[in-house]
Amino acid sequence: MRRMTIAALLGAGLLTACATTPSQASESPPDSLDAVARDYVALTLEIGEREPGYVDAYYGPAEWAEAAKANPRALPQLAEGAAALTRRLETLPEAGLDADSRQRRAYLLAHVSAASARLGMLQGQKPNFADEAEALFGVRPELRPLSSYDPVLARIDALVPGEGPLADRVAAFRARYVVPKDRLEPVMRAAIAECKARTERHMTLPADETFTLEFVNNKPWSGYNWYKGKAFSLIQVNTDLPIYIDRAVDLGCHEGYPGHHVYNALLERTFVQGKGWVEMSVYPLFSPMSFIAEGSANYGIDLAFPGHERTDFEQRVLYPLAGLDPATAEAQTQLLALTRQLARAEYTIADAYLAGRIDRETALDQLQKYGLVARDRAAQRLSFIETYRSYVINYGLGRDMVQAWVEGQGPDHWKTMERLLGSQILPVDLD
Repeated sequence: MRRMTIAALLGAGLLTACATTPSQASESPPDSLDAVARDYVALTLEIGEREPGYVDAYYGPAEWAEAAKANPRALPQLAEGAAALTRRLETLPEAGLDADSRQRRAYLLAHVSAASARLGMLQGQKPNFADEAEALFGVRPELRPLSSYDPVLARIDALVPGEGPLADRVAAFRARYVVPKDRLEPVMRAAIAECKARTERHMTLPADETFTLEFVNNKPWSGYNWYKGKAFSLIQVNTDLPIYIDRAVDLGCHEGYPGHHVYNALLERTFVQGKGWVEMSVYPLFSPMSFIAEGSANYGIDLAFPGHERTDFEQRVLYPLAGLDPATAEAQTQLLALTRQLARAEYTIADAYLAGRIDRETALDQLQKYGLVARDRAAQRLSFIETYRSYVINYGLGRDMVQAWVEGQGPDHWKTMERLLGSQILPVDLD
């Protein structure tokens, strides 16, 4: 018997999102957003079989994933499928749709468009950095000349004492803030607990939400949230390189509360459980969803710890747990505030390196200089760029756009953030 794809199974009525009667299955109902959404999930799962890592999370029906795994379409057929979904969405009449359904249609269009772009790349297309970022994530980054960041380096040079290359001096300065490995777990758990407590003061989370924390090695990233559905996440922290004390709050908020864990849990509660909108049960990594996810996760750090509250918490709780001197926390805070202004230099470096205009050694030199990190950390970051390419825009640019949008909606930033996390708002809507 010929194996059928998930899309074919859905179309044949052999696999459904909800029960149907025999008479319903024999009819050919008019197209709908629900029907397109089911086929979008099929498309995404099948792309995930062609590109490992493309599907970041899936918690829909297990049989849909099994069908995709059993017989995924080839890349050209998947590209044809994405084009067909776009045509279907464009021909669905907007008349009569309520505001939520219009946003749903726009959301599906944007994500199918990103899938088409990724399929083109998998078949050999090589867009430039800015074009790729815009096609996948819905935002075109500005690529400033590296020289525009030199004034920030000059300010940091005046702050960090010593002689020799600035990156080496900063690395030596930062070495004082490394969390000993035997103290890493209690420091991380204390940070996550505080991030969660601060989030729960402002947001109503699913009653049964939870996570598991793991420490891992040999990854191109420093931390990752693997959302498993039913309000459960696996949070992993990479210990390949020494972890600085400030990363505890960063990772606790970004991967957990109010970051990725909360984002996915609210999407599941709002759309999958609340409305039966199956498209939200799958998370394609290279999509506009990631711009919102990473941007909100980074802004969530500042939201949870405004002003001096982060330094106060670190001095009072985390420094003693790590066995570090709390009296030095203020100097670390000043340095981090300045280095944050260098974040987008990475886009310019990634653009030149991925296009072949600079070689690996030059890219490492530039990442060291403008990232103010030691060679091993520059190498880890270049590995991330090689793996995820223009995905890097989602962190700094994503944070800045999310922050501007949230704080422009009114004084209750937490309420607005909760609305964003439980919505189908797209990056284009943040302008």
